Amino acid sequence: MAANPKFAQFLTNGMTTDSTTAPHPVPDQSRALRDTLGQFATGVTVVTTTDANGQPVGMTVNSFNSVSLDPPLVLWSIDKESLGYDAFTAEGHFAVHVLRADQQHVSNLFAGRGADKFGQVRWQEGPNQVPLLAECAAVFHCRLAQCIEGGDHTILLGEVLDFTANGGEPLIFHLGRYRALAGD
Repeated sequence: MAANPKFAQFLTNGMTTDSTTAPHPVPDQSRALRDTLGQFATGVTVVTTTDANGQPVGMTVNSFNSVSLDPPLVLWSIDKESLGYDAFTAEGHFAVHVLRADQQHVSNLFAGRGADKFGQVRWQEGPNQVPLLAECAAVFHCRLAQCIEGGDHTILLGEVLDFTANGGEPLIFHLGRYRALAGD
């Protein structure tokens, strides 16, 4: 089947490519791409683990997604320049916490750099010494199954070992800000 040339032009508009790489945004298009990606509403999570010294590490993530029920797999991605990159990509375990609508402060805390994040939230040590945050809508305790290169990010594939659903309205992010679900 021949590709539609107008669609191909649409897909590559504002993109550069050469014979050895896939298309990628030119610098002045990066903001436009980010804004366009922001059209997709996402839930908000905080992912936690421990570093090589046994210290808790956590960050806000909205790239979380389910992959498979059998075996139970989830994924999320981390910027290669993130402070917690080494801790999360080392062989080990992590927990994904789905935040509730009333946990915007937790999202903001774990999105920032510095500060004693774990000193400002309720948490406990879970299996494999993974920090578990209190009162989240859901928690997935995972074993790191695979790291997959993805441009300036690494995709972490996790095997779900345990999970808990506490319910509640989810925290939603759309167009650069937090949103509420529309009424029924």
